[in-house]
Amino acid sequence: MLIVNSPVKEIKEIQKDIFLQKIYSPEIARQLKPGQFLNIRVSETVSPLLRRPFSICDVDGDYIYLMFNIFGEGTRILSHKHIDDTIDILGPLGNGFNLTNDFDTAIIVAGGLGSAPFPFLTRLLKDKFDIYSFVGGRSKNDVITYNLLNVQTATDDGSLGFNGNVVQLFEKNLPSFKSKKIKVFGCGPNAMLRALKEVCIAHNINCEVSTECAMACGFGICQGCPIESTEQSDKYLLVCKDGPVFNVKDVII
Repeated sequence: MLIVNSPVKEIKEIQKDIFLQKIYSPEIARQLKPGQFLNIRVSETVSPLLRRPFSICDVDGDYIYLMFNIFGEGTRILSHKHIDDTIDILGPLGNGFNLTNDFDTAIIVAGGLGSAPFPFLTRLLKDKFDIYSFVGGRSKNDVITYNLLNVQTATDDGSLGFNGNVVQLFEKNLPSFKSKKIKVFGCGPNAMLRALKEVCIAHNINCEVSTECAMACGFGICQGCPIESTEQSDKYLLVCKDGPVFNVKDVII
């Protein structure tokens, strides 16, 4: 885990209100795994006071890419950074996706900004595995397919792709994967992750999900991001330290 002041090298709006920021940080980039995150201090002032967690969207050599929307003062400040402005980065943090399991086909299921961790995962898997991506949102403006492969889309209002939620779309397509050894990688709102967990457990499918929680420290000291374990009713894990990636069998979402 490092604390590094890293310069911004590019920032662009890849679709309405969705920003992609390119950061030069070789010290951290070489250590990152898909599913991990960074804790970023967006301002030198006391407002916002706490760091903000961001999923790793992609890594290309010495460059890290973050994807975010404008949601509060912290992300607004981040979106207004100029080229060569530096940002204070703490990372890498958390546990990433387990890529050593026995599977030949990776299935990505993402809702809204839950697409953010998957370009990096796709980059690492695409030469060895078949990859299929199911991406959803409330409407077509909420569907983010940046650098994903073999994409099918779903929208709650029917404005793009399948008329329904992304888990329903995934379940509808399950018969086409019956001859494959599949593993599911999910990220999105908790309601979506709960539905995905139910489907995967019902069909005995290996599934890992990247979870979200309000964080302060980002590495387990403050104990502020608990998630309930399925092993014991009174046992809690920490999203920042034990996650943010969990097997769906191990946690109550």
